[in-house]
Amino acid sequence: MSAAGRLGREVRNCAGKLTLIGTRPRTRLERMLACTSLDTERTIIGAVDDSHYSLVIAAAQAAGPCPPGEEATWGRRVHGLTVDLHLIAQQAKQDIERLESARTFIAFLEKVEIEDSSRRGLLTLRLPSGESEPIRTEQKDTDRGQAMIERARSLEGRWVLVYRYNERKTGQRTQSVRMLAHLMDLGTDGAVPGTAAKKMVLQEAGGDVARAQQAWTVAGLPGNGPVSVDQLEQARVAAREAG
Repeated sequence: MSAAGRLGREVRNCAGKLTLIGTRPRTRLERMLACTSLDTERTIIGAVDDSHYSLVIAAAQAAGPCPPGEEATWGRRVHGLTVDLHLIAQQAKQDIERLESARTFIAFLEKVEIEDSSRRGLLTLRLPSGESEPIRTEQKDTDRGQAMIERARSLEGRWVLVYRYNERKTGQRTQSVRMLAHLMDLGTDGAVPGTAAKKMVLQEAGGDVARAQQAWTVAGLPGNGPVSVDQLEQARVAAREAG
C-alpha cells in the first residue's frame, strides 16, 4: 500500500479522541493540516524543523484543497511552493540584513539613467548641501535591478530616503561602488519620518547617543513626528560639530 493509502483515513486527535472523518486517501500534508493540535501535527510531519514546518503549512494553504484522486500532483505542487517560499525567505533575510547595515541619507532624486558599460541603473541625487551624488542599482537584466530602476523612475523629482551600501569592484580589493539598497518616498517637500531622522543623526554622531540627543535638541527638533529636510540637516551638522 502506498504512503497516501496508509495515511488514507483522515483522523483528528484534537479533542483527546480519534474521530473518523472520511475514507478518501489523504496525503501526509492533508493530515497535517486537518489536525489543529500542534503536538499531533509535529508528530505527523516528523523531523522537519519549525521554519520548514511553517513553510509547508503556508504552501499547503496556498495550494488549496487536494482534489480527490490527485494526491500525488497536489503533493508535488505543495513541495514546489515550499521550495519557492524558502528561497523567498532567504532573499528577504538578506535584504533586511542589508537594510539594517546600510548608510542612510536624504536626497532629491533628479534623474534615472541606464549606464551603458554595466547596464546598471544610475541615479543622480542632489544632496541638501547642493552637491550631486551618483548611486547605482543592480543590473537591469535582473529582477531586483529592474524593480529598483522602476521604483526610482517613479520617484524622480521627489525627496527620498536613500539606503546605501558599498559593493567591492570585481578584482579590486580597495575600490568599491556605492549601491542602492532601498528608496523611501519623502514626497515633494521632504518630510522625514522621526524614527529615520533620529537614526541618521545617531549615525552622524558616530553612535554616541548622548551626542545625538544633544544635536537633536540644539536643532530644535520635536520629540515625535516627522521633520523637514532642513531641520534634519541642522541636527546632522550639530552632531558633526559636537564631535
